[in-house]
Amino acid sequence: MNETETRKPDFDFENFTFGVQSTDRMLLAAYQKGEWTEYRIAPVQSISLSPLAMCFHYGQTVFEGLKAFRMTDGKINIFRMESHWKRMNRSLERMAMPPLPRTLFMDGILELLKMESDWVIDDPDYSLYIRPFVIATENKLGVDASQEYLFMVVLSPMRAYYNKPLKVKVETDYIRSARGGAGAAKNGGNYGASLLPQINAKKEGFDQIIWLDAKEKKYIEESGTMNILFILNGNTLVTPALSDSILDGITRDSLLKLASEEGFTVEERQVAIEEIVERIENGERVEAFGAGTAAVISPIETISYKGKSHATYLEPDAGMYRLKNKLSAVRKGMNPDTYGWNQLLDA
Repeated sequence: MNETETRKPDFDFENFTFGVQSTDRMLLAAYQKGEWTEYRIAPVQSISLSPLAMCFHYGQTVFEGLKAFRMTDGKINIFRMESHWKRMNRSLERMAMPPLPRTLFMDGILELLKMESDWVIDDPDYSLYIRPFVIATENKLGVDASQEYLFMVVLSPMRAYYNKPLKVKVETDYIRSARGGAGAAKNGGNYGASLLPQINAKKEGFDQIIWLDAKEKKYIEESGTMNILFILNGNTLVTPALSDSILDGITRDSLLKLASEEGFTVEERQVAIEEIVERIENGERVEAFGAGTAAVISPIETISYKGKSHATYLEPDAGMYRLKNKLSAVRKGMNPDTYGWNQLLDA
């Protein structure tokens, strides 16, 4: 098979594990002598690095996650591609890594998707996950920023990241990120530090955790792999205000814009965990859900805080379901794309 030939994948689209199987091809580009090389698209393959490569030692690894969908007219939509490129460059800047030119990111991914277009099947529950990432590759053990990097993009078939409402635990011992740190960047270290608390929570029967602020351990920041949002009394959407310790989620931003269209009052502010718990205990209607590219909208059914479980509102008329349907309709081409979010690839 040559590099431009397309073929129907020999793949079971009903039975697979997200993030384990990839498509047939990947994209690669190198940063050397102060500039990025032209990208190339090759069969998915292992790469060879020296044990001195700096990505193994000093945490210079940055990634993004976006999705491609098959629209109702047969075209392929890569949702909010420009926003993901801009966020990736913000992460790269924070980690002292060179920015990716727009043409390298956009044109490279579009060409890769054209070659792998048969992997984007016409199924409302399916998407193709796109993982661009950059690693430091200079062979050097000195603590410094690398002068050489590798940019790659791999693709993985995907269905629902979470297939049921979540039970979450408020983490009161560990923190995800402190102000002034790298919490707003999608760098590997943020996620590596989160693994032990999440493993511990799963052993206790929880699906995810809610992170609190590092200083007071009072204010909600994120929920594991997602931003976290609340709908209070059916009409007010509340979410923690962005800071340098909270990831600027693309799905979060999309939902805030759509919520305003739907008539919700939108508040981006500090959200104390005690406020949420008190509202639930007082009998108020409190919806809680995570939002992210992989998770989209993941309803939270219970929040455990200091050993006590608090049930949230999950009835069919919950506002989060309305927002999820509205977002899906934009991405699938059933509603107008008034914000210019859809990057279309011809069938």
